[in-house]
Amino acid sequence: HGAVKAEDTFKTSPFHLDLWFYFTLQNWVLDFGRPIAMIILPLEWFPLNKPSAGDYFHMAYNVITPFLLLKLIERSPKTLPRSMVYVSIITFVMGASIHLVGDSVNHRLIFSGYQHHLSVRENPIIRNLKPETLIDSFELLYYYDEYLGHSMWYIPFFLILFIYFTGCFTAVAEQSRMPLAALLLVGPSSLYYWYLVTEGQIFILYIFTFFAMMALVMHQRRKGLVLDSNGLFLFYSFIITLLLIALWVGWLWNDKTLRKKYPGVIYIPEPWAFYTLHMSTLH
Repeated sequence: HGAVKAEDTFKTSPFHLDLWFYFTLQNWVLDFGRPIAMIILPLEWFPLNKPSAGDYFHMAYNVITPFLLLKLIERSPKTLPRSMVYVSIITFVMGASIHLVGDSVNHRLIFSGYQHHLSVRENPIIRNLKPETLIDSFELLYYYDEYLGHSMWYIPFFLILFIYFTGCFTAVAEQSRMPLAALLLVGPSSLYYWYLVTEGQIFILYIFTFFAMMALVMHQRRKGLVLDSNGLFLFYSFIITLLLIALWVGWLWNDKTLRKKYPGVIYIPEPWAFYTLHMSTLH
């Protein structure tokens, strides 16, 4: 499985500006931009019985993202567990493809009056369907979109990032600093991870990944190793993401409608649920 070699310990790599820039850019355009493109582009260009512009964005994302993740792994100065990486990439593509279908239908339902801040059975266009077994079909579609698709998409995504993070340590203290380019990118990167965690409802997965990163940093520090520029970029992105999530939750803490949709102990509303509740009428 590609155990770390002894001679890898003191290898380092420069900041991967090209990969991190492309990674951040395509995340914003192809993932965050998907539903926006679907809403703002004329419906006549993309009929409801055909893929939307957002679907084509998703297709591109499903190809480009695993490619960039593999390139990140290739750039690592350490020998990483390749078999785990390959299985994770395969699972990632499968999960993102499942999500593509479910998300496509769910977002197209907006044009028919579907409201994302309500559950499937509470939606006005769904609750009166006959026969009632049709409602079960829509709930199955929602399950594939929000649960199975997200799990098979995001678990390998964060696992790959963590595997890459394990190779971002150096014994040279001078290399543990972020260049200006990294400082400029860390804001957009953190803001995207905020969107990913809140919209994907994957806070538990994110926080466990973050805790694992913190534990690894403390463990490696005892060995005299510190994070290199790539590791610092990823670590600081996750720290700022946590602060953004806290601000988001604090802002919507007393929203009774969203509280009803997210009744659990962990209350983290989805941005698109907020949009359909408070801003879609303005749009």
